[in-house]
Amino acid sequence: MDFGRLVTAMVTPFDSNGQIDWVTTERLIDYLINEQESDSLVVAGTTGESPTLSDEEKLELFRFVVSKAGGRCKVIAGTGSNSTAHSIHMTREAEKCGVDGVLVVVPYYNRPSQEGLYLHFKAIAEATSLPVILYNVPGRTSVNLSAETTIRLAAIHNIVATKDCAPLDQITKIITGTPDSFKVYSGDDSTTLPVLTVGGYGIVSVSSHIIGAQMKKLIQAHLDGRTEEAAALHRACYPVFKGMFDCPHPVPNPVAVKYALRLKGIPVGGVRLPLVDVTEAEAEFIKKLL
Repeated sequence: MDFGRLVTAMVTPFDSNGQIDWVTTERLIDYLINEQESDSLVVAGTTGESPTLSDEEKLELFRFVVSKAGGRCKVIAGTGSNSTAHSIHMTREAEKCGVDGVLVVVPYYNRPSQEGLYLHFKAIAEATSLPVILYNVPGRTSVNLSAETTIRLAAIHNIVATKDCAPLDQITKIITGTPDSFKVYSGDDSTTLPVLTVGGYGIVSVSSHIIGAQMKKLIQAHLDGRTEEAAALHRACYPVFKGMFDCPHPVPNPVAVKYALRLKGIPVGGVRLPLVDVTEAEAEFIKKLL
């Protein structure tokens, strides 16, 4: 299974009552595929506000996106949690929905050991025939999936990739220690090109909601060996990479990108509590950024 180079971690559109807006979700799917050139969509990940989505909402989203994407891109379901049993349950249910793969986050809050992490992901992988993508984001989970554990997990036949937000030295160790068939994606837009240059495969992106087509050109320039052009494109994209998270001061994902989409005429609505919408200063910053 090739999920492509540019994977968008899709936001979940809400209406004025905070419920999923299915009309806008369909419009967003078309926009991300046709205009922003996404190869795959992650549904109900962090950017999709997974902590505030019910299991029923997630499964309905999986079915809906699979149907509306219609084979034009791959659909990856966010099914991980800090409970191994619940992660297995959601992965099995997602498989019934027809998704192409699952993204499974490192368990958060309960801070398992490396052996616990290995057994957690191994159990999930053994419970499904779907390709499994690991998701290491230490800044959110408070525990790091080490390079050594990732390399160990890569030996499991259907653990096919990782989305990693660790420093570049850890990502380099993973790329060095895993087979070529194991794909390493940057989980941080601002390291897209650096990760590609050390052998990474692509990016699981938030900024691709806004500048996906430019990011696709960046990736292709790198693949074609046009290094100066790739570097120039990376520098041009960098303000958006940083601005989607930093604003005048750091904001939680997906607050900024949802506001940016609204500015672009995609009415994805606000965010669910405990997240809150952009402040007046943040809104002004994003307007200038775009």
